[in-house]
Formats: sequence, C-alpha cells, structure tokens
Amino acid sequence: VQLQAFGGGLVQAGGSLRLTCAPSGRTFSSVYMGWFRQAPGKEREFLAAIMWTDSSTDYVDSVKGRFTISGDGAKNTVYLQMNSLKPEDTAVYYCAAAGRFGRWRFVNEYDYWGQGTLVTVSS
Repeated sequence: VQLQAFGGGLVQAGGSLRLTCAPSGRTFSSVYMGWFRQAPGKEREFLAAIMWTDSSTDYVDSVKGRFTISGDGAKNTVYLQMNSLKPEDTAVYYCAAAGRFGRWRFVNEYDYWGQGTLVTVSS
C-alpha cells in the first residue's frame, strides 16, 4: 500500500496551500487518517487527524484555526487546507493512515505513510 501526498510548494507568508493524499496500488481500509510534518533537525509532529466513523477531527494548537482537514473515507483520501501560512510552517508534510483505532496523535499508531511533500513559506 502506498499513499501519495502532493500539493506542497513555495508560498509567501499569509498565503494558502491545499495538500492532497490519495492511495495508489493495493486497496485498504482505514479507520482514520492524519497529517504530520517534520522540519529539519526536528521530530515528526502531529498536525491533524480525521476519524471516518463520525468525521470527528483533531488539531494541534499551533495550526488550529488555520488548517482544516477533510477527506473521503471510502477512498482513503485526505486533504489539508492550510491558510495564513507562517515561515515556521516550513517542513516536509506527511499523510498517514491507520487500520485500527488508536491514539491518532502518535506516529507509531499509523500503518501507512505517504512519501512527504515539501512546504516552504517565505517571509
């Protein structure tokens, strides 16, 4: 199973980007999907997750109100709309999918990962 993440790029501070994550290859079922990011020299950080059973969402405080996660559970496709971007949002962004219930803020709870897409926010 592979996830393809795309939509990253270079944007000025205050701008917007929309990331997309979709599966390729073998089909699978997921309970929830999430977005993480990793800046150089830092650990991978949880950003947002969406539960397919009730469409509930969760966000880390640093992106709450600026980022919105959405998607289609039947297609295992998830989006991340990012508004009011800041230079500190610069990182490689990863999507992930989990096949069972767990603690969706933790990297180890996910079964499948995308390859990452680079977001660079200039000041």
